[in-house]
Amino acid sequence: MQKEIDFNEIMQKIKLLQKSFNPKISFEKTVENAALDLIKLQELFNNWIGVSAEEFFTYIHTLNPIKTTQNQQKTLFAVAEKEKSLQRKSFEDFIAIKPLLTEENIKINYSFVSSIFGDILIASTEKGICFLDFYAEKEKVFTALKESFPHAVFQEKSDVSQQNALLFFQENPEKLNKITLHFKGTDFQLKVWKSLLEIPTGKLSTYGNIAKKINKPKASRAVGTAIGKNPIAFLIPCHRVVQQSGKIGGYKWNPVRKTALIGWENFQVK
Repeated sequence: MQKEIDFNEIMQKIKLLQKSFNPKISFEKTVENAALDLIKLQELFNNWIGVSAEEFFTYIHTLNPIKTTQNQQKTLFAVAEKEKSLQRKSFEDFIAIKPLLTEENIKINYSFVSSIFGDILIASTEKGICFLDFYAEKEKVFTALKESFPHAVFQEKSDVSQQNALLFFQENPEKLNKITLHFKGTDFQLKVWKSLLEIPTGKLSTYGNIAKKINKPKASRAVGTAIGKNPIAFLIPCHRVVQQSGKIGGYKWNPVRKTALIGWENFQVK
């Protein structure tokens, strides 16, 4: 179990190091350019993720494209997608999606909790998790929940569904019981979100690959829009989708948090 840390501090350090990163200089020089203390930085990352900051950033920057001997663009995540690793299962094995057909008179429990990726609001119906959002302001995120389910009755209460789902932030999901997600979405959105569950933990995909998987190879932009509408952070792993170039790309809940999620999952499954 990781020590309790301030994830905002992790985000700040990642942002500063990304801004100062230069592949032609050493990590120590990068840290110096970012005006950070190397010893404190290494301790912070070891407490949070179990590896040093240098190991974390070495992995993150291997996501950039590499040249093959045929002078073609080939990315490490594309190679990884083809690996048949029994040690890296997908969330599909542990998470089921049940579409919410109507919200009339539906009762929703919700709770505010802290995680190793920051504060979250998690909400559930009697059938499963319906909403999960990282937040900076409680009032703003609760308003977003109410706007998502305008006809629901809300109660601030933690329940078994929430407690089981939150364990995904602490353990390799292969050790956990299966959970159900119960939420609204169009048919197209549901196809996209279900395809995200198939990406193995610690692996990455692209918008184009997701479009091909749902038999809409020319719909990369629409796929990106659907991913941006994801109502359940982390458990529907839209953070595992990056640009074809290998760049991390945008993220509804902050690209820096996306970087943290990608790095954490890579080392979590090892």
